[in-house]
Amino acid sequence: MESFSFICPVCGQPLDREENTLRCKTGHSFDRARSGYVNLLLSGGKHAKIPGDNKQMVLSRRAFLEKGFYRPMADALCRETAEELNGLSSPAVLDAGCGEGYYTALLYQALTDAGMKPRLLGIDISKFAAEKAAKHFSGNDEVQIGAASIFHMPVAEKSCDAVVTLFAPFCREEFLRVLKPGGLFVMVIPGARHLFGLKKAIYDQPYLNEVGDYAIEGMEFLRSVPVDGEIHLEGGEIMRLFEMTPYYYKTSAEGQARAAALRALTTETSFEILLYRKK
Repeated sequence: MESFSFICPVCGQPLDREENTLRCKTGHSFDRARSGYVNLLLSGGKHAKIPGDNKQMVLSRRAFLEKGFYRPMADALCRETAEELNGLSSPAVLDAGCGEGYYTALLYQALTDAGMKPRLLGIDISKFAAEKAAKHFSGNDEVQIGAASIFHMPVAEKSCDAVVTLFAPFCREEFLRVLKPGGLFVMVIPGARHLFGLKKAIYDQPYLNEVGDYAIEGMEFLRSVPVDGEIHLEGGEIMRLFEMTPYYYKTSAEGQARAAALRALTTETSFEILLYRKK
């Protein structure tokens, strides 16, 4: 079985593990944190002092997701990915923008349950998210988590059987670079009415999400799998949802106060799972 692991973000050479350090033949080294993740984000690749989601956003998202509100979408994502990877005994899968690892863990389990021996790399620009994700896989050498940018992924060219990305920044060139010819690309985006009930509660003029053209140059579009539903939230669940979305930092103080005052909320959820093959 060929190796599937991170490469050096400085020179692109393979990284070999020496106890709790990853080192390339050129001599660049990166220490693994106690939680198990490795920081591969170079200082020049940071656009903020603390890039990515902060600790509060990560904790809010984990608490929200673990209550199963988005589980129908997660199950559909796992089912569609396992179906497309059927026939591969040990697929190399990259979760680009893995967050705190909720979906990564479910995907790993789904592929294992389907009779595969998956090898997963997960990256997120937030070190707080990467740290939480790594704890999901303590002692599992088939899953490696790194703090890194989607726009400069420490992953070898044409090494991935599949790339999965949920609500993360989109970088077509990098996704195409790391995918094998014929490799699977799975992207989850919010549907037009996703969380519209939340928007109605906090905005004077709520708006629909813009859903663009599905076409991606260099990829063959396979299908879109919509997953629509409704969730009912009470108490602190509402603020956990609000804090894990981009709306929290784009909303006025008045809108944030409205969200904080809510005691119950029913809102639509709407996702699209988009599947492609690299041409």
